[in-house]
Amino acid sequence: MLIQEELSIKQKLEILTDAAKYDVACTSSGIDRRGKKGSTGSTSACGICHSFAADGRCISLLKILFTNQCIHDCKYCINRRSNDVVRTSFTPEEVCTLTMEFYRRNYIEGLFLSSGILYSPDFTMDLIYQTLYKLRREFHFRGYIHVKAIPGADPILIEKTGYLADRMSINLELPTAEGLKRLAPGKSRDKILLPMRQIQKGIAAGKQELAVYNRSSSFVPAGQSTQMIVGATPESDYHMITVAEALYKKYDLKRVFYSAFVRVNDDSLLPALPSGPPLLREHRLYQADWLLRYYGFQAGELLSEDRPNFNVLLDPKCDWAIGHLEQFPVEVNIADYYTLLRVPGMGVKSVRRIVAARRQGALDFQDLKKMGVVLKRAAYFITCKGRMMYPVKMDQDVITRMIIGEEKRQVWDIEHHNIYRQMSLFDDYHMTVPPAMEDLAMTVSGSI
Repeated sequence: MLIQEELSIKQKLEILTDAAKYDVACTSSGIDRRGKKGSTGSTSACGICHSFAADGRCISLLKILFTNQCIHDCKYCINRRSNDVVRTSFTPEEVCTLTMEFYRRNYIEGLFLSSGILYSPDFTMDLIYQTLYKLRREFHFRGYIHVKAIPGADPILIEKTGYLADRMSINLELPTAEGLKRLAPGKSRDKILLPMRQIQKGIAAGKQELAVYNRSSSFVPAGQSTQMIVGATPESDYHMITVAEALYKKYDLKRVFYSAFVRVNDDSLLPALPSGPPLLREHRLYQADWLLRYYGFQAGELLSEDRPNFNVLLDPKCDWAIGHLEQFPVEVNIADYYTLLRVPGMGVKSVRRIVAARRQGALDFQDLKKMGVVLKRAAYFITCKGRMMYPVKMDQDVITRMIIGEEKRQVWDIEHHNIYRQMSLFDDYHMTVPPAMEDLAMTVSGSI
């Protein structure tokens, strides 16, 4: 299908931002880069603010595809070769112009640039490199840039691009080679993992330079990430978090993103999904991923081949704790840091506060609440000064019933996320019931 070259930059933007909405890019900068005279932009380690798109996904960047033309025919992708959609492509200059104009208006804090494959991986990767080179060298942009590396591209092009980007990512797409072969026949696990290994080695070399020469390398300083589609193939949650755990250990990834499968194509190889995208499953995988990265859990502790999927009504941490009641309750005033991290309702920040504060004296439940502990969950698993918050039988069924009420509400919120909208002072939400006379009187008098 031919690229529509006569489109305006605004028309291209509408098409290529919509085409990029299924790529997840909710990341922090991870690096500090101060502003410089004669340049535009800066970044700080926590400098990417998050907002939410209309489809509920978290965005923080100008998120676009360089082109939605693609040589592949992936069954799950809206931009697959066989789809009859309008095709277009930016030029490097257009991407630079858009980024600078949006940044100057304070609409964005950086750029997320992905792409379909135009003609070949090398041709596309070279266009992406040219774009970043112009943005950094000619437009002097010092803001955050997250760019996709194209599997199969020349390693030299990936390396050159890596010295201009803050973060790079290569989408794993599906957790197994069999799934890729079935739904993305033009892609292979080896082609995806090869540039992932290259980026890992480049980042490691940069860290070595920091240690030896006391200077940091500019090669992908914010690390690399990847994305897996949830629900397009029949792999279990256990399989997905096991793959994620292996990627963290073997490739030093910063993040593994999970994207609930959305059926945008009518294909017999794709699941029907009568209830819509598996958003709750995506949510549970993110919760489990957090436990793997920050709480010291192993994938095998959370799930197993005998119990391969997460509990619908309990988050992974609560589910694990209820299944291991022999380890609870723990005494808050003496338990070590890693033991406290495994208590439901306690996060990294609250546990650090607890460890610091108890040096000054024994803590009680009111102290814990002030430190951010969610006592609605934690109360069943801890003691303060040898006492529980209230008498609770240490029984799986009892504690599950006590906790499950809050979890049900959260599950409902996730499954009905699209019914919410921002309230407005000028929106009557199409209400047909007129206000009562006393309400009108109070409005006039200003006493409402």
